[in-house]
Amino acid sequence: MNESFFAGPLVLLLALLLVLAVWHDVRSRRIPNWLVAIAALIGVALNASALPGAIGLWPAVGGWALGLTLLMPMYALKTLGAGDVKLMAAIGAIVGPQAVLGAVLASLLAGGVLALVVSAWHGSLRQMTGNTCQLLLGSLMRGISRQRPDIDAPAAPSGKLPYAIAIAAGTIIYLALLRAGVLPELF
Repeated sequence: MNESFFAGPLVLLLALLLVLAVWHDVRSRRIPNWLVAIAALIGVALNASALPGAIGLWPAVGGWALGLTLLMPMYALKTLGAGDVKLMAAIGAIVGPQAVLGAVLASLLAGGVLALVVSAWHGSLRQMTGNTCQLLLGSLMRGISRQRPDIDAPAAPSGKLPYAIAIAAGTIIYLALLRAGVLPELF
């Protein structure tokens, strides 16, 4: 990732997007379409310009498409909301395809940690781990019997998370580690 990204308007756009997405998600469990659409369009436009840190039009569009594509299966399985998927697409339009892949992976890890913390806080850690085991075992058994290994919704859900928190944390942590040179770019 270009070092000038961290000193230019793209990083400010990303910070504003993440703050607003977390605020809306915590408050209403929704991420507004207008927010992610405007951020994605501005991200593509800024990246298509000659600004320092800009990656170009097609890498920005590719980042948007990759961010959307990587989280779409989780939306299809009903484990993430559409707003979360569109948020990651907007992040991809700002940071590009190389960084969005790392941001997705870090966000999934942050989401797992968030789920454990929230479950423990609400006293539903046992229910959450039971649900997870049931889902994975059911999927494994269907796969072994040559059926489609779908993941069904648990019989007793253990709650909903404002996943924008995990996406923001994962994205920030990944980009900070990337900038510090601790992690290499993924491709």
